[in-house]
Parts: sequence; structure tokens; C-alpha cells
Amino acid sequence: MLKKNMCGHNRQRGFTLIEVMVVVVILGILAGFVVPKLLDRPEQARRTKAELQLKSIEEALSLYKLDNGLFPTTDQGLQALVTKPERGRIPLRYREGGYLKKVPLDPWGSPFVYLSPGVNGDYDLLSYGADGEPGGEGNDADLRNWEME
Repeated sequence: MLKKNMCGHNRQRGFTLIEVMVVVVILGILAGFVVPKLLDRPEQARRTKAELQLKSIEEALSLYKLDNGLFPTTDQGLQALVTKPERGRIPLRYREGGYLKKVPLDPWGSPFVYLSPGVNGDYDLLSYGADGEPGGEGNDADLRNWEME
């Protein structure tokens, strides 16, 4: 848009290079704070999903014990929640259709670890986290049923 100033010269209005650079710097600073928080969200979502899966498996294990008076053994594993075990202690009142449709993998594609009897209770149920290895810190930390609320 052209405007005439008092001297009669045409003058074009717009942003100066310095104004544009200040805006770019401010946007860069904001992106430096926001982007890391957004990038960490998918890993937080995976950890939350793993916690929900652990709780779901725990519910299925509770129903299994309620019906049969015992938990599946380590040897029978979580597969005992899908199909009736044919070895070890055979459950007498196994629910038709099982207790889960399938044994899920954790959000990182690894199987959940199940031990019965457990070291920390009737059974131990855990995911090794993002790294798939025991232990770890942060996103690689294990998720354990006995440490969840």
C-alpha cells in the first residue's frame, strides 16, 4: 500500500529485515521449548499403554484364579489366559473362551514377563520398557505390576 507523506514522496510500508529477524529468533526460542515436550509424548503414551495392558492382564489373572483357585504357572505362562493349559496344574473350571482374546505384546513389541509364583507376590508381571532389557532409567525403565497403583 502506497501512502504519500507530507513531503509528497511515495513510501512503501512493510516489515524491516530486523523486525523479521526478531520474529524468527523468537519463534526459534519457542520451538526450542515446545518441540522436545512434543517429541516425548509418544513415549509417554507407550508407557501409559503398557500400564493399561498390565492392569488388563492382572484382571484376567484375577478372574482365572477366581474360577480355578490358582494362577497359571510360569511354565503355562500368559497363554493360559487364552487357551486352557494341557500340562502342569490343569484348571478344573476354565472359562469357555478363555480370559483374553490373545496375549498382547507390550507397546515396544516385546512379550510381557510373567513369573508365578512371583518374587514380589503371587505373581510378577512386567515389561522391560523401551530398551527391552531388564533395568534401565527414564523411558527404558521397567514397568512392574507390584510397583503400580
